[in-house]
Amino acid sequence: MTQAAILGCEGVDLSPDEAAFLAGIDPFGIILFARNISTPDRLRRLTGDLRDALGRDVPILVDQEGGRVQRLAAPHWRAWQPPLDHVAKSSDPERAIWIRARLIAAELHEVGIDVNCIPTADVAREETHPFLRNRCYGTDPDRVAALGRATAQGLLAGGILPVMKHMPGHGRGRADSHYDLPVIDAPAEALEEDFAPFRALADLPMGMTAHIVVSAFGKHPATQDPALITLIRERIGFDGLLMSDDLSMEALGGTLAERTAAAIGAGCDIALAGHGDRSEKEACAAAAGPMTAEATRRAEAALSKRTPPEPADLDALEAELAALMDGPVYA
Repeated sequence: MTQAAILGCEGVDLSPDEAAFLAGIDPFGIILFARNISTPDRLRRLTGDLRDALGRDVPILVDQEGGRVQRLAAPHWRAWQPPLDHVAKSSDPERAIWIRARLIAAELHEVGIDVNCIPTADVAREETHPFLRNRCYGTDPDRVAALGRATAQGLLAGGILPVMKHMPGHGRGRADSHYDLPVIDAPAEALEEDFAPFRALADLPMGMTAHIVVSAFGKHPATQDPALITLIRERIGFDGLLMSDDLSMEALGGTLAERTAAAIGAGCDIALAGHGDRSEKEACAAAAGPMTAEATRRAEAALSKRTPPEPADLDALEAELAALMDGPVYA
């Protein structure tokens, strides 16, 4: 049975031993990192080998945001500016961010990646930790929602599923959740601004939780707090496939198995663990267990939106994007 987990793989090639290991676990999806990226041909072979090993059209995810977070990098792929910088330099931010997403989608589709972990729908603030701030689209919730929508539509037009993050809103976080646990103490009424972009995008097929404590609503990291998962489902209205942020991040305590069990127990559909050795991956998959009926329903609904790319003149789009920018398009 397919396990409620998204796991990483080891390197740029899939060995027969690793192929058998992953087939034995049968995770819902695979996520790639810079350690898996070499040339386009080699990456295309890796994604094909992963699907052959698992015997199905397994979703293969990546974080290709632009700026510091882009796993596919120059010289083989476009080097994008951080999203906040990109939209600030554009005369038509919604059109520019749509084209950007459509071009990213083309690059991903060409190498067999079909899920991108954007849009980042967090609202940037003065206090937003630098690890996140320029990965956001703006400081106004309505603007963030509009640019998040344009990003998602650009990806979908290119055959790539979007994953909106980090629910229910990471923008007030003053710590880097890769290393520490942010605690947000804002009153409940103020947090409506943080929730607003996610509510506006609640129809998107996939979403990702935040490793943050929102003290107005819960005592635990949102990824592991039933009250916050209920808030995502009911108050924000998201019924798509909900995955955890990477459970390897040090905002969370306990072993990877304990982190996984807490996330699934709180109501996440899928546990994501991108790092770790094989024993940790086995522990994560075992703690996640098989996908529930509800998770399977949401996964099937999400994957049904994974369609072939719409026809596009990519050269013309790139030229249009250059005309919309005040300065260089790329970093």
